[in-house]
Amino acid sequence: MRQSLYDVPGLAEPVEILVDRWGVPHLYARSRADLFLAQGFNAARDRLFQLDLWRRRGLGLLSEVLGEEYVAHDRAARLFRYRGGMAEEWAAYGPGTEEMARSFTAGINAYVALCRERRPPGADPLPPEFALLGYQPAYWRAEDIARIRSHGLAYNLQDEVARARTLRDFGPGAEDLRRVREPAPHTLRIPEGLDLSVIPDDVLHTYELATVAPWAPHAAPRQGLDGSNNWVLAPSRTATGRPLLANDPHRPVSLPSLRYLAHLTAPGLDVIGAGEPALPGISIGHNGRIAFGLTIFPIDQEDLYVYRTHPDDPHRYAYGDGWEPMERVTETIPVRGRDPVRTELWFTRHGPVVRERPERQAAFAVRAAWLEPGMAPYLGSAGYMDARDVDAFTDALRRWGAPGENQVYAAPDGTVGWRPAGRVPVRPNWDGTLPVPGDGRYEWAGFHDPDALPSVRDPAQGWWATANELNLPADYPHAERTVTYDWYAPTRHARLAEVLGSREDWTAEECVRLQTDCVSLPARAALRLLDGLTGEDPRVRTALALLRGGGTFLPERSRELGGGWDGTLAADSAAGALFEVWYRGHLRPALLREALRPLVPADRLEEAVARLRPAEGAASDARVDPALFRTAAPALLARTLGDAVRELEAALGPDPRQWSWGALHQARLRHPLAAELGEPPWAELAPVPRGGSGDTVGATPYLPDFRQSGGASFRMVLDVGEWDASLVVNSPGQSGDPRSGHYADLLGVWAADGAFPLVYSRERVERECELRIELRPALSGEAPDAGEAGEESAPG
Repeated sequence: MRQSLYDVPGLAEPVEILVDRWGVPHLYARSRADLFLAQGFNAARDRLFQLDLWRRRGLGLLSEVLGEEYVAHDRAARLFRYRGGMAEEWAAYGPGTEEMARSFTAGINAYVALCRERRPPGADPLPPEFALLGYQPAYWRAEDIARIRSHGLAYNLQDEVARARTLRDFGPGAEDLRRVREPAPHTLRIPEGLDLSVIPDDVLHTYELATVAPWAPHAAPRQGLDGSNNWVLAPSRTATGRPLLANDPHRPVSLPSLRYLAHLTAPGLDVIGAGEPALPGISIGHNGRIAFGLTIFPIDQEDLYVYRTHPDDPHRYAYGDGWEPMERVTETIPVRGRDPVRTELWFTRHGPVVRERPERQAAFAVRAAWLEPGMAPYLGSAGYMDARDVDAFTDALRRWGAPGENQVYAAPDGTVGWRPAGRVPVRPNWDGTLPVPGDGRYEWAGFHDPDALPSVRDPAQGWWATANELNLPADYPHAERTVTYDWYAPTRHARLAEVLGSREDWTAEECVRLQTDCVSLPARAALRLLDGLTGEDPRVRTALALLRGGGTFLPERSRELGGGWDGTLAADSAAGALFEVWYRGHLRPALLREALRPLVPADRLEEAVARLRPAEGAASDARVDPALFRTAAPALLARTLGDAVRELEAALGPDPRQWSWGALHQARLRHPLAAELGEPPWAELAPVPRGGSGDTVGATPYLPDFRQSGGASFRMVLDVGEWDASLVVNSPGQSGDPRSGHYADLLGVWAADGAFPLVYSRERVERECELRIELRPALSGEAPDAGEAGEESAPG
């Protein structure tokens, strides 16, 4: 077994870190302060460049090391960081959060100091990115963790603006084709005083610069990219008589992974699971007494305010009976290789100003609940990760701020349940579906009481699942306590309900298989359109034979599938490839075009189709499709099928026996700064074929080139009470350092829809241990923070 020893400033007593053969660190400390310091140190050991990039992006310091092309991103990030008082901020999370953050960042700083000093002599612990880019990692302040807000998931600003633009340009009939609002029917009402024509198409450009990583694929807007699945099974539904909890959060697939697994043990705390590498604690996992997992509960926590500005001063806006001045903040952005850039940031009483149109006497600002105290994304998990029972867990969720989450839980005594968490704004006189004037008529009146949201404990059917769908009870008073009208499509939840309720012998392994289920319910619905369809075109006959005849031309697969394709988008499926190319690339646009013909002028038809067509890089939304399907004429079906076959022939060759969905649809994990680094060989991993789509439980949404854009890089199934039997995977590996054996060692397991044991007991950890790290108290005192080192940390 390999061993390592580090002298770490700030530790009071030694800490053990046992790294198992899958790269999961198990930390054992004698106090919480030492534990979280060690967690920060170890996170930096595995993910230092990722941590440094995360901090620079969130605080607006990318230009300092990457150059002037990032100045606009830095300015936007500074607009959207938390600017309130830290005393109020720390208090909002509950006892111990500030101390945890201080210990965690002290640990990061201890590792940064080690790298800067190249200890031990002759070694180079610094990840290679720093040398290639020619800069040193920065020191942290504890408040950096709380001030950075841009890494969270927030709703529903982009839908507000998309809806306003559609109403402005094409009318309400077109908006009903763009996205379904739930619960239906829901009538849109343009707020009194709102002039839709004044809202520019690029009104959210600055917002998107702040909230979308500049190296994300095509810098795609964040909203809709991320869903999740979770479920709990009561003892009556499992083979062992123990509860099971499954969770697979969906986020952009990345190198390294967004998630990081760790096991944290100190007196009174023994928690294991996943969090984000730059945050202390664990947000998804278990503590030996209760298991917990989350999915997005899409609370509408954002609004766009539209202001009438003074004709003589664009930084004064109409409010009430007078004119109110905007607040100006001047900051300096350091830029590599050139003089610093001074920039002015403007704020209204509602939030940061993201666009100005002085020629129209207009300005626009964003009000976001996640910019208020206690709303740093996921930091609320500090309040529940040591909960001793389900009551303590659900009580801690009352303090959860952002993002909105469906929290499910399970305990060894058999209790299972669901509680949504997050602050829901009170909008007394509008429903949040559209932007509003910023003149004082449309103000939030605080937040609804957390207990106003429903919850479930020990459901009668023995299971509960969430997949971001509308899951409020039928009698929920939506008009009085609006959560949102922009829920995700229920497709994944419908498939989960179909399968979870079908058996009473669930195991952890079967749950892993369900997490990667590739059955497309929209495919089943679309295939019914083909009943009775014939065609003279050989390409149409090819398509019908493939979709009706078992999904492949290989006899052995036809027997396996029982003679008919069942809508499973397996990576090796030829029918799956044909269906996705036909459905998304040809059928949907054609049906949408026909539906829009009577609604929009002929010279704007193609613009309308492009604008309303679902974003394929997003979690898919098939709710509009049933109405469109009813208009599908046989000639349109035949024409679009032929076009789809033609596209596949061009992409994969003329022989359908050589087609497969995975030949088109692949995960290609690429370092966020591969180009800036000079394209080293470790900056992009070999592509892996993928099954599924944005419609399937095993969600693999994709971009126009079929490259997977999001999904579950991390999956966990917890065997509640028999904790060592739990299963997990984290792609592509636990480490972000390309020199590590754990940089990409889990990619194959993930691509094969597999998992490995999430060992918990000390006995199992010792058995699986491959590296033993000892952290000893150093004699040199504490590592510096950003302020002591003379570095800019929190601009402004």
